[in-house]
Amino acid sequence: MQAKRKLGRTDIAITPLMLGGNVFGWTADEKASFAVLDAFVDAGGDAIDSADVYSAWVPGHQGGESESVIGRWLKASGKRGKVVIGTKVGMWPKQLGIKRDNILAPRDAPLNR
Repeated sequence: MQAKRKLGRTDIAITPLMLGGNVFGWTADEKASFAVLDAFVDAGGDAIDSADVYSAWVPGHQGGESESVIGRWLKASGKRGKVVIGTKVGMWPKQLGIKRDNILAPRDAPLNR
């Protein structure tokens, strides 16, 4: 893995490769998701991407499935101090519009999953 890079003007530094979490809890079940996450971190990766809408388009899902799988993995693996989680917010029926509350709620919700 390459050297870490700072994110903007923050003190946060991550490797330049971010693992996309779109499939966690969707096409990758929990066991497969945990294996991918473990392999990524064990190889030196430290940045994981998710979104509140992952995988709301799947029948029976409501969104937040990827974040939930990542949260369970963090708890089970004990690797919380080794990764940075980047989650996105967007416009979807649950939260119409990009206003303050619709940004802050999805930012905080993964902490409870």
